[in-house]
Amino acid sequence: MALPAAVFRLVIVPGVTVSKWGRVWSERLPETELQVVTVEAAQARTALAADADAGLVRLPLDRDVFDAIPLYTETTVAVVPRDHLLTAADELTVADLADETLLRPLDDVLSWPGDDESDGGSDRPATTADAIALIPAGVGILVLPQSIARLHQRRDLTSRVVTDAPVSTVELAWRKDGYTDLVEEMIGIVRGRTAHSTRGRTTPPPTATARTSQPKPASGRAGRSGTGRGATGRAGTGRDGTGRSGTGKPPRKRGR
Repeated sequence: MALPAAVFRLVIVPGVTVSKWGRVWSERLPETELQVVTVEAAQARTALAADADAGLVRLPLDRDVFDAIPLYTETTVAVVPRDHLLTAADELTVADLADETLLRPLDDVLSWPGDDESDGGSDRPATTADAIALIPAGVGILVLPQSIARLHQRRDLTSRVVTDAPVSTVELAWRKDGYTDLVEEMIGIVRGRTAHSTRGRTTPPPTATARTSQPKPASGRAGRSGTGRGATGRAGTGRDGTGRSGTGKPPRKRGR
């Protein structure tokens, strides 16, 4: 079997899935292998700057280094024990969380008002997985994008949408000096352009067509982060993707 003639390396962060886009890439660009590499959100920009052609990453991005197009803004949820009082409501606000201890792992992707970027917080959980493990013991609750919550779901935990919490926006990004025809092809795929569309192209689309490797599937529906409201719900219709928070009193922030 002939090997692909070229490789397009795509970095993605936890919670992002590319199954649908990967299949479209395979159909349109069979001689170019799509290599999907999952990295932690904190390492995504370094990986993108080093040796990736493009990436599906979370804001913020250094606009002096990267160009990007926004794809979607995720719904934010609070993860709590199944028997927690907060589960009595279908949806929550930041004010509802005011009396709760908010766990802030070091790999948190949400930006809260008053955050100090220099605060490493030795008492903060190192990872989201570590924070999840503390919730059943009543140590605190965790607020995070819905797709990431689904990656860590447990039988003894549940989640509720927090309507006015900070949000996380996913973008397709690439280095300013790394724009290529293949990057343009990926832009067309994630934007839903047809195979014969010439919109945005500076050169005709490749004529070769053959197989490409499939990215490893992640949870959620193809080509979207999470399912249902996680990718297209409240945040997608009523928020501007800037990570704004509500006007209620924010929850107490504490690590462990």
